Amino acid sequence: MHTVDHLESLCARAWPALTEVPLGNWSMRAADGFTGRANSTLTCGDPGMPIADALAAAEGFAREHGIKPTVHVVNGSSCEPAIRDAGWIVDLDHPGGAESLVMTGPLEKFADGEADSRDLPGWWELTAGSEVSAAQRHVLGTGEAVCFGSLSQDGTVVAAVRGAVVEDVLHVARLAVRPSHRRKGLARRLMGELAGWGLKQGATTCVLQVAEHNSAAIGLYTQLGCTEHHRYRYWVPAVS
Repeated sequence: MHTVDHLESLCARAWPALTEVPLGNWSMRAADGFTGRANSTLTCGDPGMPIADALAAAEGFAREHGIKPTVHVVNGSSCEPAIRDAGWIVDLDHPGGAESLVMTGPLEKFADGEADSRDLPGWWELTAGSEVSAAQRHVLGTGEAVCFGSLSQDGTVVAAVRGAVVEDVLHVARLAVRPSHRRKGLARRLMGELAGWGLKQGATTCVLQVAEHNSAAIGLYTQLGCTEHHRYRYWVPAVS
């Protein structure tokens, strides 16, 4: 059973930012604004200084890298009250939603086949858009073991997902199906094939970070045997 802090550290390793600077056990991250996870300070563990000073350092790092000062805080963590007392608030305007679930489940429950892990141009177009930035290529393409899972029809990538194995965990992200091919079971099929790939890499558990408002994704992952492990929220200074 993974602890919350350990699982958060594995997720961070699976989603590498362009720049990562340790602050005690905290980690300040920046990636030109691509995703909240890669552009926030992960606040697990002891920053090695008073929380207010650590937040000031995180704010300075963010401004130095041209991103919005943001901290990634596990709900109910020991540092949460001190972050609130320092004048930070939950970022209700965060584009992906202020709060996310971290879900986990055993891969063997839904593994079926093995994903096509090739780095296809259509994969990038579906998961990152028509113009892919250097930050996107770094975050999505870097890792200890990365799979660009995809399904194609008539030469076109119609479903895609990104998987990365860290230790015994398969981190799943960017699951996407073209609108014209939805409700045909492609997401479930692709997840099964990605799980098969993950098992071959030595993973036993999958982990997903999904916004609380994404009920369709949460429903799919629940059907695959995943359950909520914990939640986290993004916090920002009340006065910028």
